Amino acid sequence: MTEENFLLSRVKRFVGSLAHCRLLGVTVVSAEPNSLCLELPYSEAIVGNPDTGVIHGGAITTLMDTACGSVVICALEDFELCPTLDLRVDYMRPARPGEPVQARAHLFRQTQSILFARCEAVQGERTVAHCSATFMRIGKDASPKAYRDYITSGTAMENS
Repeated sequence: MTEENFLLSRVKRFVGSLAHCRLLGVTVVSAEPNSLCLELPYSEAIVGNPDTGVIHGGAITTLMDTACGSVVICALEDFELCPTLDLRVDYMRPARPGEPVQARAHLFRQTQSILFARCEAVQGERTVAHCSATFMRIGKDASPKAYRDYITSGTAMENS
């Protein structure tokens, strides 16, 4: 299995384990070392303004936060949950109604305790929003082993 396929599998399992991503229909488009792309499909459930059909900013923020948090998986050798410390979002323009939004995230720096990511939410090549995010490293042992094993290798989690 190539590194990209390995990372793609890990990220798909992680995103699929998040209830809000399943509810929103977020999918993983691509994953490679230090970068990934997620997609949020358009649906009536995420419309913020029923008169215009424009997607609610909260759905786009959720997409970008998830993308930045997930790109950590593409950078660290061992899976570990890394809580968001700071997320700054700048909205450039409303997302066009009826079209999906993609979030392209890149991890650009990591230290022993902090990870730094950037993300751009786009429709085609049209930027809707961009963000910068920081995440705290808490170590791989801070998440349950069964969950780590599931994300890392797809090992089924037992109901406890």
